[in-house]
Amino acid sequence: MSTDAQKGLVLLRPRESVELGLEAQVVAVLFVAAGPVSRADLARSLDVAPELLDCALRELARNPPLGLSLVEHRQELSLTTAPGVAGAVERFLGTPTPVRLSRAALETLAIIAYQQPVTRGEVEAVRGVNSDSAVATLLGRGLIAEVGRKETVGRPTLLATTPECLQYLGLTSLAELPPLPDRA
Repeated sequence: MSTDAQKGLVLLRPRESVELGLEAQVVAVLFVAAGPVSRADLARSLDVAPELLDCALRELARNPPLGLSLVEHRQELSLTTAPGVAGAVERFLGTPTPVRLSRAALETLAIIAYQQPVTRGEVEAVRGVNSDSAVATLLGRGLIAEVGRKETVGRPTLLATTPECLQYLGLTSLAELPPLPDRA
């Protein structure tokens, strides 16, 4: 008769723990964090060298936890629902299907995503029309945010995308945006 120990099976008793790998620790910290966490804060809280954290993050980017996605936005990390399971989560939460953005809002979002941080005036110069309504829609949905003021006459507000924008677009990083076509 063989025992569990002979089979290599180890049962944990309450209050016993096993030291998990760095990737698991990163996932756990990001899971409980109230918001995005900087790489420096994550390395400090896990008491690891930044280079070791970078290796763990690359591994998590290659093999994310099932149903989740590791998102890095402006040097901050967070876990989000993977785009492929968003429908199941929305049904569970009873969240209504998100309303699609208008063409004007999508144009405005694209300009901000590619040129951020950018002022409302700079967006309007590219679009050639007033963008107040589109900017208000994007701000209201949390897809863009005011991130500062430009050091120029009038100190206009600078706009940039948010982590929610990445999730809305199904991206884990702004680097995944397709390249802009060359202008001839």
